[in-house]
This record gives sequence, structure tokens and C-alpha cells, in this order.
Amino acid sequence: MVVGTLFVLSHAAEPATSGGWTQWRGPLRDGVSAEKGLLQTWPEGGPKLLWRADGLGEGYSSLSFAGDKIFTMGKRKNTEHVLALSAKDGKILWEKPVGQSYSSGNGCTPTLDGDRVYAVAQKGDVVCLAQKDGTELWRLNYIQNFGGALPSWGFTESPLVDGDRVILTPGGPEATLIAVDKLTGNVVWKSAVPKFGSRGGDSKGGYSSVVVSEAAGVRQYVQLTGRGCVGIRADDGKFLWGYDRVANGVANIPTPIVHENLVFCTSGYGTGSALLELSKDADGVKAREVYFLEGPVMQNHHGGLVRVGDHIYGGHGHNQGFPICIEMKTGKVVWRKDRGPGRRSAAVVYADNQVYFRYEDGVVAIIGATPKGYELNGSFTTPDNHPPCWSHPVVLNGKLYLRDQGTLLVYDVAVKN
Repeated sequence: MVVGTLFVLSHAAEPATSGGWTQWRGPLRDGVSAEKGLLQTWPEGGPKLLWRADGLGEGYSSLSFAGDKIFTMGKRKNTEHVLALSAKDGKILWEKPVGQSYSSGNGCTPTLDGDRVYAVAQKGDVVCLAQKDGTELWRLNYIQNFGGALPSWGFTESPLVDGDRVILTPGGPEATLIAVDKLTGNVVWKSAVPKFGSRGGDSKGGYSSVVVSEAAGVRQYVQLTGRGCVGIRADDGKFLWGYDRVANGVANIPTPIVHENLVFCTSGYGTGSALLELSKDADGVKAREVYFLEGPVMQNHHGGLVRVGDHIYGGHGHNQGFPICIEMKTGKVVWRKDRGPGRRSAAVVYADNQVYFRYEDGVVAIIGATPKGYELNGSFTTPDNHPPCWSHPVVLNGKLYLRDQGTLLVYDVAVKN
């Protein structure tokens, strides 16, 4: 099955790189931490709790780090704020309002670049703030400026900074994705994603976040929208290809996984998962479906997946986190556990041979990233948790960071010499 469109080839560019953990799901937005020297098993009760910070407000935002600061978002009354915390003890250094909240709290992780912070609020407010003190430098709105439509649970994407631009997903019919100048907020291009395939979805964004691909020699932005998984040329915003079989009519959430010329995409609500191969065609690119896994075989509602070598790990099932290992290139289910250590969806991150599962009910576990079989290497339940615990964990500097609504918990997961 081939689902795609043709386009004129653009020049290839170097892939984006970044140090530390300055954005959603880490340096390459793939949920992979470069940390080493971490505990391979946990004692009963879990690793040592180093400190906790309270008063962050409601929400499901994860964390980004720069220097001696941690950045996140939180809802206070009916307003969403960007918060800067001390990396030493979680003390709030500053907080700035972004926009009116919607539903139960934001899911955007602030993106850090140079001396700036970029964030999106649930009603489509986009801000650029100074890292030092939160001074507002520019502001846009998805609905007012770009004709975007408010998703059922509000916008929760995390901005992508690529070179001198910020890539965003208003989800409007004439501006499904946009690129703006990162210093001024001025529009560089707007990309309208047309109807494609047979499922008839809409252009709405809302829950997934953009990743960069160099497939077929063209730098492009891959995003999961209401119409399906799409590729947009980085140079000028031209729509390159679309694949709609993973789209559902409710909420398309997981960030796609890109690797070489491959794209792995998935969504819940019974939909399923697919691997796409992008390659050059006569005067463009074709998107070939390598395989499709029906919902009962593999679907990820939210919480995401990670690629480690030739395999993909994460939680399977709609609103479930059943641990699963899939051979990426073939779709073969290598192993699957039909009940994990925690209940309901699990947000995941990989570090030092382990996949960290953070379950909705507050259970946290490490499961071996190995195709040899299911290996549970430790689990514990966070104190005073406030389900649903949906914030994605971060492993950095020998520590495990867990945001739980208004609380930040920091654990020591480093091996002691």
C-alpha cells in the first residue's frame, strides 16, 4: 500500500542536535537519555528520594533543563503559567502567565533555546520568554492568528526550535503547520495539509509534537495530525506526503519515531500502528507502508514509545501500559506482557539499558530494554500521588525527575562508587 504525494527534491541538511534536555522527550525528541552509570535494579521501595518541590500548579507538563534552572508549566485557577525552578531544590524562581487554561491542565513542555523559552497554552497562546526572568518577548495565538480549531482537550504540543525558526501546529485549514522566526515571531511560512487518503480526518493538531527527519535526502517535519501522519518540507512548508491509516477521530497523541528513512507512528482508540518507509521517487518522494499493526496487536494511546537499536519499547493498549517489544523493521512482536506493574497508560523514557515506565496510578518501574524477554528490574509507588500521573519522566545527571501535578519528585538513580 502506498499513501503519499510527489514533490520536488530539496537539498539535504544536517540533522538537528542538542545537548542536555532542553525540550520535549530530550535532545532528539525521541525519549532517549544518554545517561550511564545508573542503577540496573531498584531496592524495595524504589531509589532514594532526594527532594521534592510543591506548588507547581495543575497539569501534565514534563520538564526541560538549562544551566541551574528547570522549566515546566502549571495551571493556577484559570490561567496557565510557565515556571522556572531552581535545579538545586525546586524553588520557584519566576513564573509568567501564558493564557487562559482549558480542561484539566497543560501538557506542553517548554522548549529552551539560547536565552529564550517557548511555550504553548491550551487555548493556543504561544509565547517567547526570556529565560533569565520570564520577560515576554513576543506572543501569537493559534486560533486568532492562524484559524486553528481548538481540540477537545486543548492544545498540548511542545514547540520545536530548528535553526532560526520555531515550528508549530495551529491545525488550521490554511495553516496546519507554521514556521515563525524564533526572535520575532514573524511568519516564515504556513503549510496547509490537504485532504488525503480515505479516512476523511480534519487538519487539527493538538496533542502530538513535531520531529525532524532527513528521509529521502529532504529535511522535513513529521507530525501526527487529525488527518494522519504527515511530512512537511522544512525549507518552505510544502506538503510532501501523508498517511492516514493511523489517524482516529478523537485524539492523535504519540510523537512519531523517525530513524533513517523510516517513520513509526501510532495512536489509540483502537486504531493501531504503522511503519512507513520514505524514499525518492522520479521527481519526489513516496511513502510506502511497510506494515500495519491492528489495534489489538499494538496501539499506544499516550505515553509514547522509544527506539533502542532495532526494537521499539513502550506501553501497548488503549489507556493501558502493557509492556511490549517490537522489532521495528518487521513489526514482529518479540514479547508482550498483558499486565504491567502499574495500571493504565504509561509514559516512558529510556536510559542505560532500562525503559522507565511511569504509570497513570503513580507506579514507576524499570524494565530491561532487551529483546530477550520481559525483565522487571524494580518498581515503586510515588508518595501522595495525584492520578492521573501523565507527565513524562526525565533521567538526567544521575537523577529521575517525576512531575505529579503540583509536585516535583527527584530520585537518585546513579550507581555509587
